[in-house]
Amino acid sequence: MRILKSTAAIAVLALSVGPVLAEPPKPDVAKLVTPAIIADMRKFIDTEIVQVSVEAQNQRFNNLSQDKIDALDNQWKAEREAADKPLIAATLSSPLSVYLARIQGKSLGLYAEVFVMDQTGLNVGQSSVTSDFWQGDEDKYQKTFAVGDDALFIDEPEWDDEAKIWRDQVSFTIQSADKKKIGAVTVELNLTELERRMQAGS
Repeated sequence: MRILKSTAAIAVLALSVGPVLAEPPKPDVAKLVTPAIIADMRKFIDTEIVQVSVEAQNQRFNNLSQDKIDALDNQWKAEREAADKPLIAATLSSPLSVYLARIQGKSLGLYAEVFVMDQTGLNVGQSSVTSDFWQGDEDKYQKTFAVGDDALFIDEPEWDDEAKIWRDQVSFTIQSADKKKIGAVTVELNLTELERRMQAGS
């Protein structure tokens, strides 16, 4: 009888804990990332502070060689582990980064990260520290800026086991005021929060 009681207790515990720890089903991105969601992102990206910041960096880094791009990227990665972070500090304190951090904060958990790239894929501004400084070798740049003026790329969702949420990156080309491509942006969505809001009707 004692064994039966222990087995029953374990079964009850497994049933009560299992759903909390288990990875929920992958969200339906096509239903969640609607044209209205994309329009909201374009609204805060198609602004003067974004366009002026990207165009200024394009001019500053015009004709930058791949060796120098790689050097900046390596410096960024090294600074992530160092006490002294001149490149990271300068980027995060820029007016564009302050603006993007404010956008992320005002989203109340919907945007997990926002970062803007120049014409080569180098970061111009960001709401938090990214793993690297150059995005030119990744789909977020190669399937947006490298494709066309109004290209949009929605990546596959990824499960964040630490935060227990589904994330997804939405990237698109940034245009100047006269509708010429100047860079790209990636907005990382908290799909779990987006799904909750849609179910709540908010």
